[in-house]
Amino acid sequence: MNAILHRLDAYEKLVRLDKPIGILLLLWPTLWALWLAADGAPPWVVLWIFVLGTVLMRSAGCAVNDFADREFDGQVERTRGRPLAVGAIRPWEALAVCAALSLASLALVWRLNALTVELSVAAFTIAIVYPFTKRFFSMPQAFLGIAFSWGIPMAFAAIQGRVPLVAWQLLLANFFWVIAYDTEYAMVDRDDDRRIGIRTSALLFGRYDVAAVMLCYALFLATLAGIGYAQRLGIAWYVGLAVAAVIAGVHFTWIRGRSREGCFRAFRHNNWIGAAIFAGLLVDRWGWPA
Repeated sequence: MNAILHRLDAYEKLVRLDKPIGILLLLWPTLWALWLAADGAPPWVVLWIFVLGTVLMRSAGCAVNDFADREFDGQVERTRGRPLAVGAIRPWEALAVCAALSLASLALVWRLNALTVELSVAAFTIAIVYPFTKRFFSMPQAFLGIAFSWGIPMAFAAIQGRVPLVAWQLLLANFFWVIAYDTEYAMVDRDDDRRIGIRTSALLFGRYDVAAVMLCYALFLATLAGIGYAQRLGIAWYVGLAVAAVIAGVHFTWIRGRSREGCFRAFRHNNWIGAAIFAGLLVDRWGWPA
């Protein structure tokens, strides 16, 4: 029995169900898109497909990420205890888990229209390619920005059967947010990544890393404000943005010293930025799924 529990624990850690922050960071922009696309609350079926699909695809992404980084994770302080790094599971098992979760996600999306299914294939491709970009691309966070924003056009496609301009504008806003919080994340591992040759935005920005993070926050919030103006959103939307801006300001106080603890704290705290913005949108476009 203990062996089975140990095995299940290793799989849980592989897909990061013990660390749900990634699910939340992926889910918030998807919820923004669903509520904007539906001009209120989306249908329950669509909502739950996207919520479950987010959990499944983030978990699949973690599995393939650990497969790609299996030779590096043991050399990084933060990741040396991951299941592949310690040999708790084998590389082929990580790939099998990724495949199973991806197929389950596709089965969910298959209930939606053809455009959404086509976009889901692109989402899968992006998620699989991203972990390998750290070897040749100076800012893999940019690729992650696309991966963590792809639920936005999918949400509009599912609700409206098309991907209007506002969807791409929202994707751009979220892209800046991903660069901000994943650079904070990369700042945690900066010394280890430099030593083993992994490329990240924290290394690319160098001594301007804190300024780059704050600039991305500013671009993120400014783009959302522009979307609110174009979509004629009400005061609640801007209150949500104001709260998010205050939280981003708090993050500055945590990352300016560039300590591992402060940067990791700021990264995890981004959940509240996403929640504040969704709360503003929810109040502005009040309603429950039908």
